[in-house]
Amino acid sequence: MGGYELLAGTKAPVRVWTDPWAIEADAARQLRNIGALPWVEGVAVMPDVHYGMGATVGSVIAMRQALAPSAVGVDIGCGMSAVRTSLRAEDLPDDLGKLRRAVEDAIPVGFGMHDEAVNPKRVPGLDQRGWKTFWDGFDNLTANVGQLSNRASRQLGTLGGGNHFIEVCLDTHSQVWLMLHSGSRNIGKELAERHIGVARRLPHNTDLPDRDLAVFLSGTPEMDAYRRDLWWAQEYARRNRSLMMALLCGVVRQFAPQVVFEEPISCHHNYVAEETYGGVDLLVTRKGAIRAGLGDLGIIPGSMGTGSYIVRGLGNEDAYNSASHGAGRKMSRTKAKKTFSVADLREQTAGVECRKDGGVVDEIPGAYKDIEDVIKRQDDLVEIVAHLKQVVCVKG
Repeated sequence: MGGYELLAGTKAPVRVWTDPWAIEADAARQLRNIGALPWVEGVAVMPDVHYGMGATVGSVIAMRQALAPSAVGVDIGCGMSAVRTSLRAEDLPDDLGKLRRAVEDAIPVGFGMHDEAVNPKRVPGLDQRGWKTFWDGFDNLTANVGQLSNRASRQLGTLGGGNHFIEVCLDTHSQVWLMLHSGSRNIGKELAERHIGVARRLPHNTDLPDRDLAVFLSGTPEMDAYRRDLWWAQEYARRNRSLMMALLCGVVRQFAPQVVFEEPISCHHNYVAEETYGGVDLLVTRKGAIRAGLGDLGIIPGSMGTGSYIVRGLGNEDAYNSASHGAGRKMSRTKAKKTFSVADLREQTAGVECRKDGGVVDEIPGAYKDIEDVIKRQDDLVEIVAHLKQVVCVKG
């Protein structure tokens, strides 16, 4: 299907990988406001696009010498990790509920955290490189988050809530994969909110069409402070997923001691990167989008009952080497709770070992777009490597 259309009425080009008429009005307004900013080089809109806090989810915003902290959002570095194992479907325990409970015992979910910070040296299979240097960087963060050190250290290796999840999946060859979705936890949120507040008070942001698009400008102390904290929070998110994946592998090893794990695939989908297009150095914010440069491996999940895709990037520079980050919501959490019942949830997650209670009705598959359609609309951005279907899903 592939290709793009231009969203009408914008100053910078806003390229859309879906039907422009299908974009909800609030999201279209956000995109036009972004395209009107003087620092924006261009915007790429993914097929999972929908309205979001701060900026449109499923958007890739390329700016010259500027960054909008609200566009990055409060879950800095949120993303995915996946590992293919040597196990096959028949190697999994008959009681998948026992496996799910073991995962939940090993990895805190929701607002939970470890009783004490996990020592990375005691976690088999975890890459130890740079842990001390990374954590020492906490002392250089914005001064007023110093009191959060204990909480931040204990939340490393935890899932969180909302749409974050841990899954055991099968591919079309009955091979077992492990997959998870999480970000920078509370410390990322605290850092983001502080910098968003600073940006809104800067004089050059007073006449913007949307106060959520307040920016920092390169060469200013405010930008330097934000980028320092941003890079650290993105690394926190990456290491959080790495630690969780190592803990998850440890749980699986309890059930199948013979298991072998392949190299993990990992990708942010709420983050900033320094990239060059057409000879211009840009700051690229992917708000609900993954990098899909030529050969890059990525993960595009569906909902908790529909499966996910491992993909390889095709390097489409019109999309700033990007692809969608998931299926994308088609209704808000509030609307989902009003629309669907627990009975609906049980029906739509049949065959998946997961929570089936009122606390996760807002994550029901029916609240999300059709992942198959989303994948088809970006066949010029990525190619499919593997199609996964979850058999166990842990939610926060």
